[in-house]
Amino acid sequence: MDYKNLEIFKMEIKVLGTGCPKCKTLEKHTMEAVNELGLTANVSKVEDIMEIMNFGVMTTPALVINGEVVIKGKVPSVGEIKQLLTK
Repeated sequence: MDYKNLEIFKMEIKVLGTGCPKCKTLEKHTMEAVNELGLTANVSKVEDIMEIMNFGVMTTPALVINGEVVIKGKVPSVGEIKQLLTK
């Protein structure tokens, strides 16, 4: 059975940022990590400052995996993101 295609196992990943170069880099690195791992994930970009603040994030960029803020205020490497995604 291929569990990657089951909706229940689909990850929700959000990249929080207002569109600065670091935010765009985090989005790119996140997409690369998801693709390299072959994960089934819904990756979205959140640019609305009020929605970003609802996550308790005051410094961007930030990365949210399944509702949990795992990175804020820096751009991790693709390898670092892969480690976070496979925890």
